[in-house]
Amino acid sequence: MVQITKEMTIGQILDVDLDLAGVLMSGGMFCVGCPSSQGESLEEAALVHGIDADLLLEKLNAYLREKA
Repeated sequence: MVQITKEMTIGQILDVDLDLAGVLMSGGMFCVGCPSSQGESLEEAALVHGIDADLLLEKLNAYLREKA
């Protein structure tokens, strides 16, 4: 199973599983379709949007564990 990290770009995260877009959006990151977000790391995007990157990271990895 792939583990999501804060260093991964939004594009890389979506390449792991497109359904992670829903997890990102439910965490307040509504920019998943924005071209610039594809090159931003999860940590950078979270900082820009005032989101706790660690909490979002936990939700992303929990989703993948549950899906596996």
